[in-house]
Amino acid sequence: MLTRAVQTALSVLTIVFVSCQIGSAQGGLTGSGESPNLDGCPIFPADNIWNTRIDSLPVHANSAVYLRTIGLSTTLRADFGSGLWDGGPIGIPYATVGSGQAGADVSFDYDDESDPGPYPIPPDPPIEGGRNGDGDRHIIIVDTDARILYELFYAYPDGRGGWTAGSGAIFDLESNDLRPETWTSADAAGLPIFPGLVRYEEIEAGSIDHAIRFTVPDTQRAYLWPARHYASSNTDPHYPPMGLRLRLRADYDISGFSPTNRIILTALKEYGLILADNGAAIFISGAPDERWDNDELRELMRVTAADLEAVDVSSLMVTPDSAAAR
Repeated sequence: MLTRAVQTALSVLTIVFVSCQIGSAQGGLTGSGESPNLDGCPIFPADNIWNTRIDSLPVHANSAVYLRTIGLSTTLRADFGSGLWDGGPIGIPYATVGSGQAGADVSFDYDDESDPGPYPIPPDPPIEGGRNGDGDRHIIIVDTDARILYELFYAYPDGRGGWTAGSGAIFDLESNDLRPETWTSADAAGLPIFPGLVRYEEIEAGSIDHAIRFTVPDTQRAYLWPARHYASSNTDPHYPPMGLRLRLRADYDISGFSPTNRIILTALKEYGLILADNGAAIFISGAPDERWDNDELRELMRVTAADLEAVDVSSLMVTPDSAAAR
């Protein structure tokens, strides 16, 4: 996961991506041609599946079944906002560091599926749910100099200068490598969390050019590319598998929503949602920010599962072990 692609491979990927743009009459699947970025640091290559439009892809054969299981009247909700909830920030926070940040040792409950680190955890890092929270307690760190993403699940300081965590994953942000087959990450689906977060800076920029992470309460004991891991014993094929991609129907009228919500809903039409964890139904993930208007975000509850459709992304897969999309 940490080996950077050689220049030749990057050139080949660039050629493939450009050819997809030229062939848009067949698929129309590419995005802007540039990666989303954080302070100039790319958030995976432009041809990564997170950064690939899916608005022209076919509806999944099991779309209606999956959505009925989720519940057609279930409403979309923003799992992010401003202020505090139960003493913690609303959403999944993250920190940026540079090459000067010292690494910390982390011990893992699932050490056989975790990257050993060290992890460049700054003093007093932002933790999902706050320092005293008892939920998923994700810690997300982006080293913008090395272009490396570090993510921890259920992280606590160990009192000796290190940390304990349920699991941890490290991603090269210039690579399309997926985690080993069947491995978890800091997320149940074995995927990175950060590329699926809605960030307020994207609203300011006027567009969200990537898929958005979401959760549902009950999932199937299965996963679809690019997911690598399931977190269920339920073999009922009516339930959605990890990695399932949803999108907002093209004919859904978003004109009556606020400018902020139109940006979010446009992303749901163009890039869609990726199922990444078990949790509340159709909660979409984002980073906390004091600039969010929580009342405005509640307008998103006008969208229901009946307004969505599952998408078949299998035609985009180049190889099973890569997140690169055709």
